[in-house]
Amino acid sequence: MNYFDTNLVTLHQQLVDKKISAVELTKQTLARIAATDDKLKAYIMVTKELALKQAATIDNQGIDSNSLFSGIPVAIKDNILTKDIITTGASQMLKNYRPSYDATVVKKLTQAGAIMIGKTNLDELAMGSTSETSAYQVTRNAWNQSKLPGGSSGGSGTTVASGQVLAALGSDTGGSVRQPASYNGIVGMKPSYGRVSRSGVIAFASSLDQVGPLTRNVYDNAALLNVIAGFDEQDDASSHKVLPDFTANLTQSIKNIKIGLPEEFLSAGVEEGVKTQILAAVRQLEGLGTQVELMHLPHVKYARSAWYVMSYAEAAFNFANFDRNTSEYRTENIDILQDFYTTIRSEGLGENVKSCLLLGTLALVPKHYHSLYRKAAQIRTLINDDFKQAFTKYDLLIGPTTPIVAYGDNYQEPTQAEADMFDILVTPANFAGLPALSINAGFSKGLPVGLQIIGPRFGEERVYQLAYAFEQASDLLSQHPKL
Repeated sequence: MNYFDTNLVTLHQQLVDKKISAVELTKQTLARIAATDDKLKAYIMVTKELALKQAATIDNQGIDSNSLFSGIPVAIKDNILTKDIITTGASQMLKNYRPSYDATVVKKLTQAGAIMIGKTNLDELAMGSTSETSAYQVTRNAWNQSKLPGGSSGGSGTTVASGQVLAALGSDTGGSVRQPASYNGIVGMKPSYGRVSRSGVIAFASSLDQVGPLTRNVYDNAALLNVIAGFDEQDDASSHKVLPDFTANLTQSIKNIKIGLPEEFLSAGVEEGVKTQILAAVRQLEGLGTQVELMHLPHVKYARSAWYVMSYAEAAFNFANFDRNTSEYRTENIDILQDFYTTIRSEGLGENVKSCLLLGTLALVPKHYHSLYRKAAQIRTLINDDFKQAFTKYDLLIGPTTPIVAYGDNYQEPTQAEADMFDILVTPANFAGLPALSINAGFSKGLPVGLQIIGPRFGEERVYQLAYAFEQASDLLSQHPKL
């Protein structure tokens, strides 16, 4: 089977009514992955035996009629820890690493009855936006296998878009859920910072990281966020805010919602085909009763430089503890401790990660701290203030998720304007800790274009409402890749 012509609510009812068992659904999912993943390379590891064991247990206990994910296979990005199941982060450094505990989001999925079908590919240690820097394989785009899926959650984006699974988890430090969602034409949500626990997720940049759901439709996405969100005492950034039911008010009217469209999100560097689809989406939203106005976020033009300094500096700090005990990587004939660390990192880490960590270390040394890291933090504050000001006037902000559609291995070096736009569009929401969702807005050159919806902090409900109304007013869900 594939998941193109069904959804979470339908499958849940079929499981409750015993029209299909969890084992049967799992076997069909595994068969779909086996038939298509040679082309797509979405998975580092398919956890076949575990999935079938979990499914059999759920069938024996009976499907929980109150839990939509009871008996539903879900994919997990491979930087999210899974007890006794190898978690590589797509790095040779962790090729044999078996965590001793589950990440909080995995625990919550297990408690909801979800079945872990496998661990998806990513850019090594989540440092990338193409899924090319994985130490194991390059994931392909579901719509066109000569194109890339975006990253770093490329495997999670591709497995959902290709109909291998109904839902997957990714992580987003600077667009890593939203870019794969955009390039693959699905729904990807980066929740507010603190909404979802980071405990058990391999840290990239701790002040920016957030786990998020990827699904084909908005309702399923909101339902998955219901499962993984909530306070966790293991995460010191976790929010105590009361958790709403994100699916409860999806059908609420969006008439008179006031939406800001930052001119900076449509400036030089955005392809004409992308701009055309975004402006068409604006007209569609206006037809649904919303008010859309051009406005300004004056400091987002500095986001690219500031994000690289801050994220790489935090990565250098976080990965300083990768040693013999944590990495599981081994090398021979090293007696001197300093030589051990030099060799294990030289051999175990890819060139992209090493470059990131070197740049991050440079930003943290005393003589550069004020001119680099501190300056980046000041820019972050200015961007936060821009958003605060914007949300005194607008309920939501919109724009493209990515400046271009999915590209291939032979993509030429972008112009400076294009390179800037990749990060101007996605990193500000991470800086400000805001919820930001990508949904398919249409197609350009036969490939999906992502519409990004950004809300005030802990404003996921309103983001989902707008996305749901847009989705229901279009026929885009009926279009899917043909593998």
